[in-house]
Amino acid sequence: MGIPPPHRAQARLTTSLEPGRRRPRFDIDGNTQISDIAIFGSGRIRGGDGNKEGGVGLNGRFGLNTKISNVWIEHANVGVWVGRDYDNIPALWGPADGLQFSGMRIRNTYADGINLTNGARNSRVFNSSFRTTGDDALAIWANQAVKDQVVDNTHDNHFVNNTIQLPWRANGIAIYGGYDNSIENNLIYDTMNYPGIMLATDHSPLPFSGTTLIANNALYRAGGVFWGEQQKFGAITLFAASRDITGVTIRDTDIYDSTYDGIQFKSGNIPGVAITKVKIDKSNNGAGILAMTGARGSATVLPACAEPG
Repeated sequence: MGIPPPHRAQARLTTSLEPGRRRPRFDIDGNTQISDIAIFGSGRIRGGDGNKEGGVGLNGRFGLNTKISNVWIEHANVGVWVGRDYDNIPALWGPADGLQFSGMRIRNTYADGINLTNGARNSRVFNSSFRTTGDDALAIWANQAVKDQVVDNTHDNHFVNNTIQLPWRANGIAIYGGYDNSIENNLIYDTMNYPGIMLATDHSPLPFSGTTLIANNALYRAGGVFWGEQQKFGAITLFAASRDITGVTIRDTDIYDSTYDGIQFKSGNIPGVAITKVKIDKSNNGAGILAMTGARGSATVLPACAEPG
């Protein structure tokens, strides 16, 4: 039978136009192509009252081989949320697989720009631009609410050739659990509170395994402070809050003018990190590479990469 041809209309457009409730959004099931549209919400708060929080620009399971290109999203609560919990209509369960986003332009959200979750796999966000997102501009979250926690761990997803500017609440790019995911060839500028790139196990993800690659990125003025200065974050931060973070490679990356540390090992067990050809130029208020008191594990740094400042 083979794979059916893509549908250009297998997306449900739900629009509410009452005063103060303009919340257009697409709910996407699978094998869909969407391109060359703009979605402008009217969100005025983060979360809370559904009448004011702006909704989600693109939402759903996304299924197999969906392609989204040249979509402009502003003033939504979340730009794109990829995935549904298994208990949300189990008969329709199916993680995103082979999903591609390109040419995305996401601005002024209260939460994430694009979040790949609920077992998303073999998917890519590339050649896209994000500015002033509230939470992570780009995130991979290996959410536990899947059909099979072994089979459906989030994996083989890639963030490539993206530009991220001014995330105002969380990270430029974050990965929470999963395996064989990567962050490559991205430019990240001016994070306000959190790292430019963070690997973490808060939000109770499924475990890290395989390899997680951070390569050929440039970070400018990244890192910050949150929770009333109780937490200071490096430009790249590894935060094993609830599970070990394993299999990490950081290479061929430049870090300029970090607010605190260039690379920070915040807490938990983080064994076997490989750091190669990383340039750290001026760590303001911090170290080039810092292992905090609660961090355990090991790292190999080749060659020496931190510069004075």
